[in-house]
Amino acid sequence: MKVLYIHQYFQIPRDSGATRSYWFAKKLVDNGIKVTMLTSTNKHFPEAGHVDIEGIDVLYVKNAYSQYFSKARKVYSFVKFVVQAIWNGKKQKDVDLMYATSTPLTVGFIALVLHKLKGWPYIFEVRDLWPEFPIQIGAIRNGLAIKMLRKLERAIYKNAVHVVALSPGMEDGVLKCGTPKEKVTMIPNMSKPDLFFPREKKDEDYEKYGIDKTRFNVVHAGAMGVANGLGYIIEAADILQNKMHDDSIHFVFAGGGATQPMLEKMASERGLKNVRFLGYFNTQGISDVMNLCDMSIVSFKNLPILYTNSPNKLFDSLSAGLPIIVNSAGWTKGIAEDEHCGIYVDPEHPEELAQKLIDIRDKKDVLKVMGENSRRLSLEKFDKSILSEKFFQVVKAHLPS
Repeated sequence: MKVLYIHQYFQIPRDSGATRSYWFAKKLVDNGIKVTMLTSTNKHFPEAGHVDIEGIDVLYVKNAYSQYFSKARKVYSFVKFVVQAIWNGKKQKDVDLMYATSTPLTVGFIALVLHKLKGWPYIFEVRDLWPEFPIQIGAIRNGLAIKMLRKLERAIYKNAVHVVALSPGMEDGVLKCGTPKEKVTMIPNMSKPDLFFPREKKDEDYEKYGIDKTRFNVVHAGAMGVANGLGYIIEAADILQNKMHDDSIHFVFAGGGATQPMLEKMASERGLKNVRFLGYFNTQGISDVMNLCDMSIVSFKNLPILYTNSPNKLFDSLSAGLPIIVNSAGWTKGIAEDEHCGIYVDPEHPEELAQKLIDIRDKKDVLKVMGENSRRLSLEKFDKSILSEKFFQVVKAHLPS
């Protein structure tokens, strides 16, 4: 059996980024299924060609992408990958099933075209509800483009043998497009409790990462894109330092993205000493940084489409045994409150974030219970082994007998 797995931004654990496709592909390989991963070149693998990564046949096609690209250059990157992926994909032999994971929606178009050309069935994985996501954040405004993309979205769902959604909200979005319920499975992002876990906090690690051990440290790990609305955190830091005159709470940013220069400028202009930007890290580095912090914040702009998100940073935080702060009024709010592993804050009122942090920083018993609940949830519900098995059963059901 062979699966052609299409993911424009495939990452492995040593990289800085989401590794869901790596773990899913490994699950297939471990069960005797051949996997060719069709993806773009990156800084670790800058040359086009085949690379064997732990039994996964990774086919890199030459294509650059960065969160810092202009809108036009991003579109060019998407289109270039479509052309190259179709050209390389149709040359594959003995493909039994394709698994195409967004974003962007154009990855689904690749699977749709190869399905029409070669007759290969495909499963489509929805990581974000495109095109609704870029429409609501204002990245796509042209009426004709919106109409065409929505038509493409429905065609991709209709022609897929199955659709995997990463959250209940995404599942609802797929169903609203007329997809039969029995054709959709919800598999959220995964926790990695063997890679992110609570452990001794060493002085040398605090020094290595430049984190002040005497402060109450709140970490934002991962992307700093427009959708994250991270100016909200800078505003809260400003309120804490310059209005409440409280220097006990520090915000730690580990990662990067398009809005980082703007955020650094905001912090500099306001003279904030309670904000640190640490840069990018691989999985081990992010795990170390999280372990040194007291809470993790998962921030998004206040847009309905973002209520459906399934952010990696949330599940890594649960694995790390950190109490979480969420400001999105979707299913992540339910996780924080219903599972008693964190708190919800209003994304429109940074003063609420500042006050709630002051209220909770000294409640060691409360924080301890929240952290324990986070870790329990990561092990019992979102562990990568549990979700990889669920993924495998979906794929297995659509492979030839």
